[in-house]
Amino acid sequence: MPLKFTQIHHVAIIVSNLASAKHFYVDILGLPIIREHYRPEKNDTKLDLQLDNCQLEIFAPTHPPKRPSFPEACGLRHLAFKTTNIEAEVAYLKEQGVRCEEIRRDTFTNEKMTFFFDPDGLPLELHE
Repeated sequence: MPLKFTQIHHVAIIVSNLASAKHFYVDILGLPIIREHYRPEKNDTKLDLQLDNCQLEIFAPTHPPKRPSFPEACGLRHLAFKTTNIEAEVAYLKEQGVRCEEIRRDTFTNEKMTFFFDPDGLPLELHE
């Protein structure tokens, strides 16, 4: 019998610097903090952020390994955020000093989309 998922509960990201990640995801992207805990057994901090019905878990360990290749490493390719005004969102991100690619159209859906990058270079997508 197939599983019956209702939604994605959370997405987890490992970052190299908690302060930079917190500034980016909380201050610039505006994701509210649910909780933040230092985990001494893992020597890291876990920051849980709210994104509508989903949570974004930020893990900040000491000296995490670098991403093996960009962007086509096996595993999570990118995280996409839905928006209703991509031009305004890109303008805001650029004002905040966030590197954004040019807006283009998805090959299959013809919807507007672009990529921007978190402080560790993780590709994030805006999709209208």
